[in-house]
Amino acid sequence: MRNRDSIEIEKIEPKSIAEREGLLTDDVLLSINGHRLSDSIDFMFYKNEPELNIVVLRKGKKISVKLIPGEAEEIGITMKPFKIKRCTNNCMFCFVLQLPKGLRKSLYIKDEDYRMSFLYGNYITLTNLSVQDKKRIAQQRLSPLYISVHSTNKSVRNTLLGNPRAADVLKELKFFKENKIRMHTQIVMCPGYNDDKELQKTIRDLYGFYPYVSSIAVVPVGLTMHRKHVIKPVEKDDAIKAIEIIDSFQKRFRKKHGDPVVYGADELYIKAGLNFPSLKEYGELPQIENGVGMVSLFMSRAKKVKIPQSISRKKRYLTFTGESFYPYLKKVADRFFERENINLNVVPVDNTFFGRSITVTGLLTGRDVVRALSDKAEGYECLLVPDTVLREGEDVFLDDISKRDIERALGIKVKVIESTPEGIIKGMEVMSEDKR
Repeated sequence: MRNRDSIEIEKIEPKSIAEREGLLTDDVLLSINGHRLSDSIDFMFYKNEPELNIVVLRKGKKISVKLIPGEAEEIGITMKPFKIKRCTNNCMFCFVLQLPKGLRKSLYIKDEDYRMSFLYGNYITLTNLSVQDKKRIAQQRLSPLYISVHSTNKSVRNTLLGNPRAADVLKELKFFKENKIRMHTQIVMCPGYNDDKELQKTIRDLYGFYPYVSSIAVVPVGLTMHRKHVIKPVEKDDAIKAIEIIDSFQKRFRKKHGDPVVYGADELYIKAGLNFPSLKEYGELPQIENGVGMVSLFMSRAKKVKIPQSISRKKRYLTFTGESFYPYLKKVADRFFERENINLNVVPVDNTFFGRSITVTGLLTGRDVVRALSDKAEGYECLLVPDTVLREGEDVFLDDISKRDIERALGIKVKVIESTPEGIIKGMEVMSEDKR
């Protein structure tokens, strides 16, 4: 029987020290050098000793294994994922709660796990942390964490979270600051709740924890047509006001620290109809995965990308994107044609599945892509599909339409590409080599 505090081995790398010393797939790791193990983070934390005395459970029996890794040698273990803590909030703008019925079950899972925040940059609200969780974060220096704050006004925040019992986030942030844990924070802006003066107060309060609060991102609320709560979307005027507030704080913070600290998400600038800051203004892009600086980075890289002669100038290539990114990708495609006579046609796709207010590429479904391209694919050699629209590690869209389904529906060869300028170039290069 598996111990509650343990880690199960999923894979052993061939010729690794783990294989040499006899560890096996499905072995359960119980402890290292006397330290009990509860998940992969414990393993990461305790494995950096010159000698590892590991206790494993194998077929009901405890076995001791000694590992003495060589210099820079990896142990060679892949562990099975730990069970993720679930979110018990009922956020007014929760995207999971805005999904239609009938999608695969995994899409309806609401995670709220500090371990996923540390490992993968997932945003958490800190509403389900136990005293032991906080102690562990401090002891093991699980930093940085990515935290959804939304508002430092407890009443406003709890309303947005749909959780009247949520703790005061300022007290939680103070604990992390005192224990030198770095934090990247976000404010999902909902007009009428946490904008204007409330937004200014939240930014000021978060700045009070600088530099441990290392960045603050202001992101416009995303609303699908399936939402249950009545929330006002972020309109142009709302976005302009928010950017004015962000700009005023950035000027002060840059003057004092040489660091903007607070950033507006790309979608905020798009809604406002304003130019993005230059790439250098985003510093080390601390919240790139949150859509902060993504467009500026893409456009900067597109200017520098080298286009090999091996790309066929006779073939015609087709790709697509969401409505918000279309003007920028179209500009890149036009530049390819002007500079190198490369014919790349970019088609914007309306999101009829979630609603036309959802304009990002990553939430496009296979059905909407087929609908948008059904009368445009003829005469093109291939369709370049950005990997952001597919389930991670698979060739399947959110609505379970597969790459093969797209090929059959459109009668065109499909190539999945990395969602970067280099990925587009590589995709066209590979398809140029295809003689079919």
